[in-house]
Amino acid sequence: MSYREPHAATQPTQGRAMGMRGCEAHAECSSDRPGHGLHRMQSRLAEVAASKWLDAIVVAADAEGFITLADLDGDVHRVWHHEPLSAALQPGAPVALHPVYGVLVTGAGRISVADA
Repeated sequence: MSYREPHAATQPTQGRAMGMRGCEAHAECSSDRPGHGLHRMQSRLAEVAASKWLDAIVVAADAEGFITLADLDGDVHRVWHHEPLSAALQPGAPVALHPVYGVLVTGAGRISVADA
């Protein structure tokens, strides 16, 4: 039986989306973690679970990649994407959010988002 070393302690990430760690620039990023590139399986699962989509309106999108959405039931959702989308997502723009699989549909297409 082999001896197992304990895992190294993790650094707390309060106030940051889990997908944010480890990336320096969105242009060179090839990760498929939440909030980065949209994985094919993530997109397919969101299609299959169609009843979980929420229609929403963009409340705000900032240069850090954080997007605040208000769904039609009045609930507020805050998500994060690696690339800042403040130019593409203007306040008042309609979007669809799949909170289970982290997919956001905008006029430009589908993107992966992480809960923030």
